[in-house]
Amino acid sequence: MKKLLILLLISCSATSYTLAQKISYDEALAKEVGADDYGMRKYVIAFLYRGDKVDQYSEQERSDIQAGHMANINRLAGEGKMVMAGPFFGNEELRGLFFFAVESLEEAQKLTESDPAIKAGILKMDLKEWYGSAALMLMSDMHTKVAKVEI
Repeated sequence: MKKLLILLLISCSATSYTLAQKISYDEALAKEVGADDYGMRKYVIAFLYRGDKVDQYSEQERSDIQAGHMANINRLAGEGKMVMAGPFFGNEELRGLFFFAVESLEEAQKLTESDPAIKAGILKMDLKEWYGSAALMLMSDMHTKVAKVEI
């Protein structure tokens, strides 16, 4: 009897959770973020690797290029093309990631070519298509609510 009661409770909880999810569906928001019926969409992820020309620049030149790199990230985010970006900890060959909200590898390639660090050979990128939650499109707005200092 105890097992039956627990099973019934779990079943009711799962049903309630599923109904709550369906009730909270926001068609306008889904359309705004480009969600399909599963709440997902296509992205292109850029894996940023250490470039071959890092050692060809002085510390000041690298600092200037990094400032341009950050400005480019902010520009692309403002245009809604960059969903997320960030570095990895450590000093490995794999330096960071970009998540682009674009439909093709070719479009992402053009966006990466606008980056001063890519142009300078300080970074190089490997692009992969990815299928993930369309809610990532809301990341930029959420980030401004938790960041005390602008990057």
